[in-house]
Amino acid sequence: MTTLLKQHAQSIFQAGVDAADPYQAVKHCLKIDESLTGKIHLIAFGKAACAMANAAQEMIPASRLAGMGIAVTNYENVTAVANVEVIGAGHPLPDFAGFQAAQKIAERVSQAQADDLVLVLISGGGSALLPYPVAGVGLEEKIATTDLLLACGATINEINCVRKHLSQLKGGGLARLAAPAQVHALILSDVLGDDLSTIASGTTVADNSTYSDAISILKNKNVWSNAPESVRQHLQQGAQGLIAETPKANDPIFKHTSYVLCASNTVSLKAAQLAAEQLGYQTLIYSEQLCGIAREEAEQLARYATEVGANLFAPNAIKIAPTSIKPLAILAGGETTVNLKGNGKGGRNQEFALAFALAAEKHGLTGQWALLSGGTDGRDGPTDAAGGMVDANSLQTMISAGINPQEFLDNNDAYHALNSANDLLITGATGTNVADLQILLLHP
Repeated sequence: MTTLLKQHAQSIFQAGVDAADPYQAVKHCLKIDESLTGKIHLIAFGKAACAMANAAQEMIPASRLAGMGIAVTNYENVTAVANVEVIGAGHPLPDFAGFQAAQKIAERVSQAQADDLVLVLISGGGSALLPYPVAGVGLEEKIATTDLLLACGATINEINCVRKHLSQLKGGGLARLAAPAQVHALILSDVLGDDLSTIASGTTVADNSTYSDAISILKNKNVWSNAPESVRQHLQQGAQGLIAETPKANDPIFKHTSYVLCASNTVSLKAAQLAAEQLGYQTLIYSEQLCGIAREEAEQLARYATEVGANLFAPNAIKIAPTSIKPLAILAGGETTVNLKGNGKGGRNQEFALAFALAAEKHGLTGQWALLSGGTDGRDGPTDAAGGMVDANSLQTMISAGINPQEFLDNNDAYHALNSANDLLITGATGTNVADLQILLLHP
C-alpha cells in the first residue's frame, strides 16, 4: 500500500508541475499587436527562460525581432532556442556568468527606442541569475550577502528586498533602463500570493520597499555586522537619501509597462487537487501559502493529519462522514525556509519530509500514509533531488541502515537520511518553477 501511495503522490505532484508548463503558458498568453511599429526586444530570465523564449520566438516573426533574443537560465535548464542567445548562470548563488548576462541585458534594453517593445519573460530564479550590483559593490560582496540571508532563514521577500537595493536591474531597474520603450512582461510566479514586486525581485514593476527596510532585515537577522562593508555603506547612503531609491508606483516610467501572470503555485495546487480527486481521494487544501521554518511546519502538518485522520478513519467515523470513506489527500503549496545550524546536505523540501516522518511517529499518525514535499523546479537546495517522499516505514528503514534520523535532521543532513531509505524525490530539472508542493496521502 505504501508503494501505491508514493506512486499516487508522484502522479499528483507531476500534475502540478505540468500545470506550470512555461511553453504552453506563453502560447496561451502572448498576443502580437499588429499596430506595433517598432522592433521587439526579446528578453527571458529564470528557470523557465528557454521554454518561454522558445514559445515566444515561434510566435514572433524573425523580421520583427531587434536582433537575437537573450535568455538566461540555470545551467541544468540550458537548451538551444532558435533566434535566441541562451546563457547559463549560477543559482541559487549568483556567479560571474550571470553578471555578464545581466550586463548584456542592461545594454540591450537601454538601446530600445520609444516605439519599440521590450518583451520580458520572467520565471522563478531570476533574482539569482541576473546579479548586476550597483556601483561600489562587487559581485563577490553581493554573493556573500545573499549567502548570509539564505543561511539565516530569511524569507524570499526579505532576500529580494535586500537584492533590489544592491542591484541595477531589480526593483524596477530594468523598466527604468528600458524607458521610454514599451515594456510588457509575461510572468511565471514562484512567489506566494503572486506579488509582482517579489517575483525575480520585480525587475519591471514598482518597488515599495526602501533602503531602511533592507537595513532592518539584515539587522533583525543578526547578520548586519557580517555583511561586507561596501554593502553596509551603500545601504546607509541610500537610507540617508544620498543615492536614488528604487522607482516607486508614481514614477512616469510605469505608464509604459504592463504584464500578464501566466502561471503560479495556486494554479498548480488546484491541478494537484484535481489529479488527487481523479485518483479517488477526497481532498483538503491545508494551505495555499505554506511558509515558515520547514521542520516546524512539518510538525504542524503531522499534528493536523493525526487529528483529521482520527476523525475520518476512526470506527465511529461513519457519524462524521456517512458516505463511503475514501482515502484522503491533504495538499499545500508554498515555500518554507531552513535555519542552517549543521553542516549536512539537503534543501527545504528534504528537511520538511524528514521532519514530517519524525513528527508523524511522535504524534501517533496511524494507518498507511505517504508525504511528498517537492520543488516544482526539480531542484531542492544545492542537491540533485527535487525533495523527499516518506511513508510509515521510512524511519525504520533509515535506522536499519545505521542512520539516526533525528541526528541527521539536527545536522541539516536530510539528503543522506532520505537517500538511505530510497526516499529522495528525483525528477531532474523540470524547466519551470512555481515554488513547492506538499502532498500527504492518508489511507484508512
